[in-house]
Amino acid sequence: MVITDLAPLPLWRHFDTICRFPRPSRHESALREHILSWALGRGLAAQLDSGGNLIIRKPASSGMEDRQGVVLQGHLDMVAQKNAGNAHDFMKDPIRTRIENGWVYAEGTTLGADNGIGVAAALAMLESNLPHGPLEVLLTIDEESGMTGARALEAGLLQGSLLLNLDTEEWGEVYVGCAGGVDISLGRKLGTEPLAAGFDVFEIGLTGLVGGHSGVDIHLERGNAIRLLARVMNAASRDIEAKLVSFNGGSLRNALAREAFAKISVAACDAPRLAEIVDSYQALFRDELADTDPNLTLSLKPSTAAIVPIAAHARLALDLLLALPHGVRRWSKSLPGVVETSNNLGVVSVDNGRFEAVLMVRSLKNIRMRELADAITAVGRLAGCVVEEEGEYPGWTPDLNSTALALLQNTYQQRYGEQPAVQVIHAGLECGLLGAAYPNMDMVSFGPTIRGAHSPDERVEIASVASFWELLVDALAAVPKA
Repeated sequence: MVITDLAPLPLWRHFDTICRFPRPSRHESALREHILSWALGRGLAAQLDSGGNLIIRKPASSGMEDRQGVVLQGHLDMVAQKNAGNAHDFMKDPIRTRIENGWVYAEGTTLGADNGIGVAAALAMLESNLPHGPLEVLLTIDEESGMTGARALEAGLLQGSLLLNLDTEEWGEVYVGCAGGVDISLGRKLGTEPLAAGFDVFEIGLTGLVGGHSGVDIHLERGNAIRLLARVMNAASRDIEAKLVSFNGGSLRNALAREAFAKISVAACDAPRLAEIVDSYQALFRDELADTDPNLTLSLKPSTAAIVPIAAHARLALDLLLALPHGVRRWSKSLPGVVETSNNLGVVSVDNGRFEAVLMVRSLKNIRMRELADAITAVGRLAGCVVEEEGEYPGWTPDLNSTALALLQNTYQQRYGEQPAVQVIHAGLECGLLGAAYPNMDMVSFGPTIRGAHSPDERVEIASVASFWELLVDALAAVPKA
């Protein structure tokens, strides 16, 4: 089978089309123009706002003109991640999909079901003859790298009073709140010198981690390649005459670092001991992470370098990698089982006389986000780094008396004979920013089951997509009168 054979056919057909367009964050324009042309060709009203977001409107079905207006919302961009050695070019190659054991995967890359399935569902509804009241579709840009589309959304353009965000990843759950976040970058110059005589250079690679979404998966205690490799380097520096030469780990501030590579200089006589340290730490990590990252692999091979950081700065860079926080900082006291505050050590580079690190702090409470961000800033400044913050966005405060929530609960109960779980997600949905522009908008979020988002293991459960579509259709048919 191919995905266009799956049910519901209209949704999967649109998702197949979406997969044919390159759409990493900030490079969604080709897909956006295609959808704009498609909408205008169907006689639908469509426009781009000043922030680059696409808004499409469809009149109510006959007899439903008196219903409350609904906005279906999703984002056009995707996280671009691939396995080492994969030749896929996210700027020109289509996503290649495969079906396996009831799930849709990509071939060694992220799939883009986050949020391509939500976008496909909205487009399928626009072209359908299914009953609905006044309908708008809002497709934002750049959600994954800064939410700049939602941040720049113009007030006064949307007319609906209910917003269904189609961007969560656990079928059977309805989300009514989310964490806010802020990106933090650290950078400083490192003094350099020629590689000393009598020293050899080796590259240590750490690969095979599962990775994942830095919000949704942060509590699973999966390995962070940056922190793990820093531990290996630190052990080597304690045991033998060894020094950090370069370090590159992670690729996105909102993805758990799956791979990291470091060069290390060692006295020639210590090379056999370095191999022993690497082997021992591979065994240690495989035991430590047996339940989360069973395919972890440490490799060692000869390398070269002419210029290396001076000893004090090499030590400083390694100390930073060991000291910067990563993982869950605090669990919510009012929402059992929900992470309140966390940090992701997402990207690190030590190369060409520079140290650079990018981290992402998330929290349900702005005061806790600020506390952790200030702590990271302090660590960076103590190490002589220039520290910058950007992309801060607010959380979405839960409203358990929401009309949109009641709509989803009632339709779910009628179809499945039980209530959905009502949740708050430790990830950044655009609802907080959308609510800033439209403070009276009543919002709720739901979606199919997606696993491994933001990693090449990303996959979407086929059965849950069908159920997701059923619930969306039922909800739009049951929207109350204005």
